[in-house]
Amino acid sequence: CDQGYEVSLETGGAISVAGVDPRVVKVLDLKTPASGEMERNDYDNIALLEERDQVKFVNCDRRDYEWARVKLVDYQHCDRVSDVLFSPSHGQLDGRELAQWILEDRLQVRMQLQMHKLLWNDEPGH
Repeated sequence: CDQGYEVSLETGGAISVAGVDPRVVKVLDLKTPASGEMERNDYDNIALLEERDQVKFVNCDRRDYEWARVKLVDYQHCDRVSDVLFSPSHGQLDGRELAQWILEDRLQVRMQLQMHKLLWNDEPGH
C-alpha cells in the first residue's frame, strides 16, 4: 500500500481481519455448509468490513445457495460492501444452474467462476 499498489486480501474468514491495513480491500469468503468448513467462519469479521470490501460465497449445491441467500438478509451484505460474489464450486455445481437461480431470485450479486481452477486445474503455485 505504501508503494501505491491497490492490495486485496482474500481470506477464508477464520482469523480476525481487525489488524488489516485499512487501505487493503478485504474479500471475505464465508464458508458454506457443503464446504465442510462452515464452523470456521468468524462472523465477527462482518462488522469489520468497509464499503469497498467484498463478501464471497462458493456454492456447492442448492442447499448452500439457500444458506447464502439467508446470510445476505441476516447481515445485509448487499448494503454493506461493494460486491457480493456467488461462485459455483468447480466440479460440484454447474455455473449455468447457479446463474439461473440468481436470475430467478433477482439477487443483487455478481457471479464469478473460480478462474484458478479453470485455468490451472488448481495446481499449486498458481
